[in-house]
Amino acid sequence: MFELKYHTPFEWTHKVMEDFVTFLQDHAAAEKKASGMAMSMLGHYPDRTKLVKAMADLAIEEMIHFKQVLKLINERGLALGNDKQDPYIKKMRGLFRQGSDEFLIDRLLVAAVIEARGHERFSLVAEALPEGKDKDFYVAIAKSEEKHKNLFVELGYEYFDKAVINARLEEILIAEAQICESIPFSAALH
Repeated sequence: MFELKYHTPFEWTHKVMEDFVTFLQDHAAAEKKASGMAMSMLGHYPDRTKLVKAMADLAIEEMIHFKQVLKLINERGLALGNDKQDPYIKKMRGLFRQGSDEFLIDRLLVAAVIEARGHERFSLVAEALPEGKDKDFYVAIAKSEEKHKNLFVELGYEYFDKAVINARLEEILIAEAQICESIPFSAALH
């Protein structure tokens, strides 16, 4: 439906593979936060029936992903780890505008771009992993993230003029590329 403006170099996966446990802990935190974001959105917009249903489904799916990542962590005999503030997410949230319609548009489109970034990076992780269950898991997660990116744009089209959504999406994609370029690579999703 849309393409990211910044393409993560495959070299990013070297940081991930060097410290895969830290990456798993960060991934678990990201899934947990994504579920919380979906619950927050349906709580803020109870009158938007399609959004409520979509966010309820998404919250459940993200928690299932969280449990799957937690299982990978536990299988390694490790703990979940502390949540850390994600500089990428903080900067992306800084793109939110004021005004009820503008704020909802931005929440939807920022979420779409974050999911697109997740799709791209989980695909890179899947490519870097050796054959086996971890690789299969990340292939499946990447596909899921791709569906989510489209879901948020489709919700935008449901509630707002398509031209408005497309114009704002382009602005957010440009800003997101600059954000990605400003953050050094680490064993984290963003």
